[in-house]
Amino acid sequence: MANIKSQIKRNRQNERRRVQNKAVRTSLKTAAKKVRTAAAAGEGEAATTQLRQAIKEIDKAASNGTLHKRAAARRKSRLARAVNDSRAPAR
Repeated sequence: MANIKSQIKRNRQNERRRVQNKAVRTSLKTAAKKVRTAAAAGEGEAATTQLRQAIKEIDKAASNGTLHKRAAARRKSRLARAVNDSRAPAR
């Protein structure tokens, strides 16, 4: 345990941030899973709606620093590609 007053405060701050970031990352995983399941089921409209919601959550996470901006772009790209591939006609 830290003896320095500033480090004790820093530990409290880090713990609060860790818990908040964990909640955000969990909700991002849930949103991505909803998009993928809707895309896999062939529900085009539902997948598109879920994609919009997931992109909104990813952008929020990137803006407050929970997620790096390039990681956010990568996740959005992969989800959009999954939705687009599900809507493309099978060959």
